Amino acid sequence: MVRRWRPGRPVDPHTVIGGLRKGPGDPAYVVDPVRRTVWRATRTPDGPVLLRLAPYAAGAEVEAEAWGPGARWALDGVPELLGDSDSWDGFEPLPEHQPLVDAARRFPHFRVPRTRAVFEAMAAAGIEQVVTGKEAFRAWRLLLREYGEPAPGPGSPDGRQLMVPPSPEEWRLIPSWQWLRAGVEGRRSRVVITAATRAKALERTLELTDSAEIERRLRSLPGVGVWTAAEVRQRAHGDADAFSFADYHVSRNVSYALTGEELDDEGTAELIEPYRGHRFRVQRLLELAGIGHPRYGPRMSLPTHTPGATHRLR
Repeated sequence: MVRRWRPGRPVDPHTVIGGLRKGPGDPAYVVDPVRRTVWRATRTPDGPVLLRLAPYAAGAEVEAEAWGPGARWALDGVPELLGDSDSWDGFEPLPEHQPLVDAARRFPHFRVPRTRAVFEAMAAAGIEQVVTGKEAFRAWRLLLREYGEPAPGPGSPDGRQLMVPPSPEEWRLIPSWQWLRAGVEGRRSRVVITAATRAKALERTLELTDSAEIERRLRSLPGVGVWTAAEVRQRAHGDADAFSFADYHVSRNVSYALTGEELDDEGTAELIEPYRGHRFRVQRLLELAGIGHPRYGPRMSLPTHTPGATHRLR
């Protein structure tokens, strides 16, 4: 199934949804860096789908092609996936925050995407808790290759077989030793497994419009805190205010970019209060611009307490 969407603004699909990719080796996401075409495998209420998003006419038109049982659902959601339900209304970078002013000018057509896939976002965020991105991406790669489903349709342009993330039932059946082999200890795997038992309730949060109520329901799950709930709201609900508090780097990056000083969550919350309603937009624009605190000193070391840390993972 193929559709053409004319958004009325230039759209680069990878700029909008690139935050969904779990590292360059993500089995569910491939981007052609030259043509800026994105291939994304996901699971819909109607089944698995492979979605190809290709910009044309300098981004004024996007061709969406989909394969699989979820093709119609995915194509219907392309505008929201590419940020059509998001708005910059009320967002104006303060003149004293020059890096943000520059980032907004550089990426004026960025919009916050809305995947409408709450459990899928929760599973990814659960795996990413309290570890480095490198370890989280490696775990995601291994688990999708072992337990994901080959995406319908053709492979990606580089010949890679894309994988659809496991269903809630399939996540629940992953043996504990395979979680450990992927470097995911029990505390994090329990978040994913518990969320899998509540997958239908999680999807119902898409019907809500009150961000505070959405966060409350997400955080009612054991092991889900402010950071995990924000990551889900950013991805699945398209919440432009879902700032990633409790992250190792985000508050330091944002505060340094805006003031030249690294602040903790409390200090950063006060700093970005004028942008309430758009605090994740601030975060993402600065990320797209590559602005953050200087990375002096040693990197965070990967943990060595799980089998995955001592085995070569695919």
